Amino acid sequence: MRTHKAFSVMTVSLVVATGILASTSLAAPKTMPDYSKLGIGIGKPGGSYTLVLGDSPQSFMYYGAIDSNAQSVTGQMFDGLIEYNLASYKIEPALAESWTASSDGKVWTFKLRQGVKWQDGVDFTADDVVFTFDQIIVNPEAKGGDNDAFNFNGVRAKFEALDKYTVKFTLPVPNGAFLQKMRTFILPKHKLEKFTESGGAKKADINNAWGTNSNLDDIVGTGPFKIKSYVPGQKVTLVKNKYYWKEDAKGTQLPYTDTLEYLIVKGPDAQAAQFLNGTLDSYNISGAQFPDFKTKEAAGAAFKVIRSNALFGSPPHLGFNWNAKNAVLARVFSDLRFRQAMQLAVNRSRIIDTVYNGLATLPGHGVAPISNYYFNTTKYLGEFDLKEAGAALDAMGLKDTDGDGVRNIGGAGNLEFTLNYGEDSSVYKPMSTILQNDFKAVGVKVNLKGIPSSTLLSTARGQDWEATLLAFGDQPDPDLRKPIWQPGGALYYFHQATQPATPGGKENFKAMTSWEKRVWTIFDKASQTTDQGIRKALYEEWQILFAKNLPVIMIAKGANAAVVSNKIGNFIWNLGVIPGYNPVPLVYNK
Repeated sequence: MRTHKAFSVMTVSLVVATGILASTSLAAPKTMPDYSKLGIGIGKPGGSYTLVLGDSPQSFMYYGAIDSNAQSVTGQMFDGLIEYNLASYKIEPALAESWTASSDGKVWTFKLRQGVKWQDGVDFTADDVVFTFDQIIVNPEAKGGDNDAFNFNGVRAKFEALDKYTVKFTLPVPNGAFLQKMRTFILPKHKLEKFTESGGAKKADINNAWGTNSNLDDIVGTGPFKIKSYVPGQKVTLVKNKYYWKEDAKGTQLPYTDTLEYLIVKGPDAQAAQFLNGTLDSYNISGAQFPDFKTKEAAGAAFKVIRSNALFGSPPHLGFNWNAKNAVLARVFSDLRFRQAMQLAVNRSRIIDTVYNGLATLPGHGVAPISNYYFNTTKYLGEFDLKEAGAALDAMGLKDTDGDGVRNIGGAGNLEFTLNYGEDSSVYKPMSTILQNDFKAVGVKVNLKGIPSSTLLSTARGQDWEATLLAFGDQPDPDLRKPIWQPGGALYYFHQATQPATPGGKENFKAMTSWEKRVWTIFDKASQTTDQGIRKALYEEWQILFAKNLPVIMIAKGANAAVVSNKIGNFIWNLGVIPGYNPVPLVYNK
């Protein structure tokens, strides 16, 4: 490995690991891989590294809240059974040092890494793995759990501890993305069992574990950092885990950094100011901020600006509530002709140029353009055409009958709705204004409502909203986004009538359109085969159905952009909240 390098842009390969069935994996040492091609070398222990959160974390329980701020922090505290190689994106061992799969792809056996300890010194064992999956991840009441990922046609996978360091997963059917699902974090049984059914609690009680007012000594993981302190509204401080199991090529225990701090700073302008005055060591920037930072870099500022294509980034979309409280609006929103008309009024070129400063591309439909599962559906996006959009609305009978410039919905008043957007986002705010102005030009009145970005999803999962700008991060395998894009899924927020009446229940097929039923079948079939050719063909069909039927209107796919202080070595672009992806252990102060 090279001795040092100030920063590195991680370039994502066009072919990413997709969880293709592997019969076996060789055991891996605890030494970090050779990342010299990324400019990553041996670091120097010590110092601190400061990042930013856009808002206070709602919880320190990773599976207890859908909150990007909480997940940013907890992502440094826990490990999964497997993780990504930062250079190749191939799946590599982590807490599991090796695994084997049966010839039919239904039985997976993981050998755990021995000698790993929780941050309180207790041994990590197979019981922790079984507990995490059985009591938390597949718990339908866990707000941040993933029950759907391990249920197949109503039959749940079986999790067993064969001995102290061996875990067996038995699936009712093969699953082509199973290894990808192992990137989920493992949590300590000895600290959390009292919040689960096995400890006598109710299913929903897991959401009350490890709140922000908890005794922080009770919050332990196997990851590189342990939480030390939390000052509400100000900062979260983590310190090096003295039991962390990874080391560099010279045998130095990781992480290099002694202290990891997350400052809570609301709003992109305030965050940028904190970076420029030296309070933050790195900062993920938007396309709108890119030119200013690039100019400062060229003028000799003590930081570097980097960019790369995004795999995991979250492309924003426009979602309408098909089950809005206003029954008239719900009828309009659920009409494909309306969504097609609104798509024609989305000026993607302008948004890419002005909101992202050109650092974005046309989006995929549920799949990142850089993924090997991507199928080019850009032809279905259509060209920005307000005249054609207006004609489409006319054909629906949505005309301005009273001459006030706003179309009317029969005798039910104006075609008017409220659009929620992230008020603290440098992307959502200007994007919402562009949409508002263009929709006004075709006689559709939009009332903008800014809310904290951290609450956009929770608001959309409720009933009291009409339209929203929202984004879900892409993944290398569509099966990992099944709860979002398969009708009836836990995050299929725009058509909630398709969801089960009770958590863990059956999807409401009666509420689904014919194309939604086909999409449900596609995800079901693709999930249960390990033939990657069949899976790719099925997911291509889904992307076409998505593009034609517009469950939501995709807008743009932003590129990665960040700034990092010159005093920081071994910087790797942070792709977001992705389990099994922890670059911070490699960062050091020069």
